[in-house]
Amino acid sequence: MTDRFGKGDIVGYPYLWRSQDKQGREDGEKDRPVCLILAMRADKDNTHVLLLPISSTPPYEGQTALEIPALELQRAKLSTFKRGWITVSECNYDILERSYHFDSRQKPRGKFSGIFLEEVRKAFAPFLAAGSARIDRNR
Repeated sequence: MTDRFGKGDIVGYPYLWRSQDKQGREDGEKDRPVCLILAMRADKDNTHVLLLPISSTPPYEGQTALEIPALELQRAKLSTFKRGWITVSECNYDILERSYHFDSRQKPRGKFSGIFLEEVRKAFAPFLAAGSARIDRNR
């Protein structure tokens, strides 16, 4: 996917929730773990990424999320979470090389398995296809 980051990697990112975006906010409240679900090189200078948020609290009304199995929490190095959810009804879109938000110096903290990542991808696909998922962080 990229030289340093791959599909399923878990990294820190100041995720901007849809509710915050609707309020006109431009910055997430805090760094949180996110899953790199897709990365595409548009050209040699720009890597476009979609990031799904991970939380230790269940989804709010109007959000769709998958509960993360205990083994996947371990793989993702999220052992401080008693339970975890990955939201699939929204994502942040960013361009790594131009991002004010993504710290490209960081190392992934963990990675989801291919099997779990496929479940996430299938749950995320309808929201992405409908055009309702993406929150653009490059404005």
